[in-house]
Amino acid sequence: MAMAGLYRRMLPSPPAIDFASSEGKQLFLEAIQGGTMEGFYRLISYFQTQSEPAYCGLASLSMVLNALAIDPGRKWKGPWRWFDESMLDCCEPLEKVKEKGISFGKLVCLAHCAGAKVEAFRTNQSTIDDFRKYIIRCSASEDCHVISSYHRGAFKQTGTGHFSPIGGYHAGRDMALILDVARFKYPPHWVPLTLLWEAMDRVDDATGQRRGFVLVSRPHREPGLLYTLSCKHENWVGIAKYLVDEVPKIVKSKDFKDFGEVLTVLFTSLPSNFGEFVKWVAEVRRREDGDHSLSQEEKGRLALKEEVLRQVQETLLFKHVVTFLSSVNSCCRSMSVLVHKNELPDIAEKVCCQGARILAGKFDSSERFYCRETCVKCLKANSDKPVTLVSGTVVNGSIEQEVDILVPSSQIGGCGCGCGPSNCIGIYPAGNDILTVLILALPKETWSGIRDEKLSRQILGLVTTENLPTLLQEEVLHLRRQLHILRRCQENKVVPSCRSKWCLPRVQMTWSMSESYFPEIKT
Repeated sequence: MAMAGLYRRMLPSPPAIDFASSEGKQLFLEAIQGGTMEGFYRLISYFQTQSEPAYCGLASLSMVLNALAIDPGRKWKGPWRWFDESMLDCCEPLEKVKEKGISFGKLVCLAHCAGAKVEAFRTNQSTIDDFRKYIIRCSASEDCHVISSYHRGAFKQTGTGHFSPIGGYHAGRDMALILDVARFKYPPHWVPLTLLWEAMDRVDDATGQRRGFVLVSRPHREPGLLYTLSCKHENWVGIAKYLVDEVPKIVKSKDFKDFGEVLTVLFTSLPSNFGEFVKWVAEVRRREDGDHSLSQEEKGRLALKEEVLRQVQETLLFKHVVTFLSSVNSCCRSMSVLVHKNELPDIAEKVCCQGARILAGKFDSSERFYCRETCVKCLKANSDKPVTLVSGTVVNGSIEQEVDILVPSSQIGGCGCGCGPSNCIGIYPAGNDILTVLILALPKETWSGIRDEKLSRQILGLVTTENLPTLLQEEVLHLRRQLHILRRCQENKVVPSCRSKWCLPRVQMTWSMSESYFPEIKT
């Protein structure tokens, strides 16, 4: 009786050599003796099979991120923080990846978003000799791994474009070990490095660009804490282009006399749905047995977020932005996104529903979730600093979930509990501080076209990052780097080493955002 579907494929050999074959084992032993299998042990410990036919890029990246012990900063399932394909959606919607796969440029974007240090090279930006050096370097280390983007046709395999990590190198035979994440199809196998280069040197029909390889390693600094950019929504293309290309032109084209005029022109020219592009990060967790208490780790993360928020609000630029926004005529439609203030319970209602959907593992489901009630609390235990917590009861059919949102805030007034606007909520992240950090994230050269010398000096004094506190400086520099990456990803361009005005010391960040200044969900 015939069975539907396919069960594996026979590995074409030559040119590949099955890792588990006698010859493959011999190559493995010789490579160990040569010292070029050190990276293998970490990778094999986290080797995974792609969960969807088009998830090879996501599987390769999650495997490498876990091998590098990079903390995703959010829960996967239960109490565990762990990279999974389903969490790698900050640069491309998962439904789109499931249908069409992911491009080389978007994979680079994802690796940056996940908090890794990334160097990416298309074959027309490198040479086979350089590729060999990188393979040897990473194969001899536990701190760096290579993901290859190649065309299977070069190895006489079925299929087209594919991503997989490189698990090791045999110097005597000049062969690389591919840890194929499509394990349902082909086993790990050795291939000649020259043939792998040929497989990478083919053009991706979807982008018109050459394929290549990505070096992924641990960052020297932790990812950003409170703010992030995202390309989840289609309008990010226009916003990134506006900030990178149009703002310098606007600054140069007009004869500004004061900073208020500059803000007016820049903000009134912002593309629609600007609030979908830049966000603050909130953590959502499932409440267990009515217990609202926070772990020391949760308190520590929240304290860092609040410190970043405080540092933003103490800048002179923030005071200018607040003054400007307060003077804006609320009837001006083009400015409404900037001056509109959502009450925290209203924000919490949407975030609680989205968080409950993720916690239930139904993020892509059409099932209806609604928040029956929200309650803003201000928790204080012993001598601890008060913590702002928004609790919600989310209903999905006959199932109820109790969820909490940890909110970074500046505490003012008394503390208590209020199901509605709370007396203990001070200033939580909102449009004014988000716009402040975004202006700070633009490089100094953006303002070089200001004609009035006095105004030029004033602006440079307001936006310079050199004198910012360390936490805020890292946050701003990360956003600067992130903006550059998003712009380059949109153009399907990858910069192997960045020395442009956008690329000051880079700090990676893991999170992205949703709509209308609603915070990104971290579970």
